[in-house]
Amino acid sequence: MTAANQSKSCDNSQLGGSVAGRQLRLTKFRDLRLSDPFFDSLKSAYVEFADWFARKADTDVYVVEDDAAVLSGMIYLKPEQGAVSDVTPPLADLKWLKVGTLKIEGRGTKLGERVLKKIFDTAIDENMDGIYVTIFDVHEDLIRLFERYGFQRVGTKTTQSGEELVYARRLDQFSGDMISDYPFVHIAGKKAWLLAVYPEYHTQLLPDSILKNEPREIVRDVSHTNTIHKVYIGKIPLTRMSPGDAVVIYRTTDHQGPAFYRSVASSICIVEEIRRKRDFANIEAFLEYTAPHSVFTEDELRDQYVESPRLYVARMTYNVAFNRRITRGRLIEEAHVTAQPRWDLRELTSTQFRDIVEMGDVNARIVID
Repeated sequence: MTAANQSKSCDNSQLGGSVAGRQLRLTKFRDLRLSDPFFDSLKSAYVEFADWFARKADTDVYVVEDDAAVLSGMIYLKPEQGAVSDVTPPLADLKWLKVGTLKIEGRGTKLGERVLKKIFDTAIDENMDGIYVTIFDVHEDLIRLFERYGFQRVGTKTTQSGEELVYARRLDQFSGDMISDYPFVHIAGKKAWLLAVYPEYHTQLLPDSILKNEPREIVRDVSHTNTIHKVYIGKIPLTRMSPGDAVVIYRTTDHQGPAFYRSVASSICIVEEIRRKRDFANIEAFLEYTAPHSVFTEDELRDQYVESPRLYVARMTYNVAFNRRITRGRLIEEAHVTAQPRWDLRELTSTQFRDIVEMGDVNARIVID
């Protein structure tokens, strides 16, 4: 059976600050309690849910829990090989990742985007040709989320619980649009850059790029952590970059040892847009644009706007977390990135970028020429 559901409630965490955390983790169905109120809507929507749940006891499932182990999300992903014949019309004979069950209780923190990134990461890591999901038409927000990232309505599926819409995304076909093609990185005709981020902001902004020596508790359930779209704010001239450029994120040293070993390249982002302070009509326009995607609090953003005559903003998509972080030493010795000029914003050659991608143990299909 398949299910898709997304609930919403409001909170005040969208501008950052300290909030209760929700973590995305992998577990087994047998470790979940079907009596949990979280499952009530699924049991009422799908008459076969309880039997299906019992059959999945030894199967992996992603869940979202807060610090008190309260369940607020569930994502079941199932690899399938061959034509999908229980939908109309059938899906092509391919390797599919089926989003079998998806329920998220939203709190205004863009958790749906973080979950969608996990779906893409899983599909790419397992070399799937495509992803599909079935959704009841009442779940309009969830449908819009999938459509934004390239999913198209391709059919219907009829079960004893009713008719669902089928949405699919091929991972071997591309439109050329950076959002519809997310998380793939198109590099033809584009530049690549190394961009420095301080340790205190790095993992809050890029949760899948957490270092092994960092506590999981620093990854919090707030918009700037969950969203696929990140905002970088600084005084360096970011206008050197252009939409579509690839950005290697460089986490600077935490001063607990030499930067040669402690500073690391961790991720790849893609530039969506670059703005300067003068591109915002006023401080409210600046806050509206930056707050949901920046690690800074509203007060910190206000201070930056007021106090900094030169201010640059880069909006980027968070595409890839390296499977292997690359130290500054390896970047210098193996990717041949010279120590000077400074690495706050540094243009990379195409060879350096490809070497870094390979050193980061990134799935080769993610970068498209």
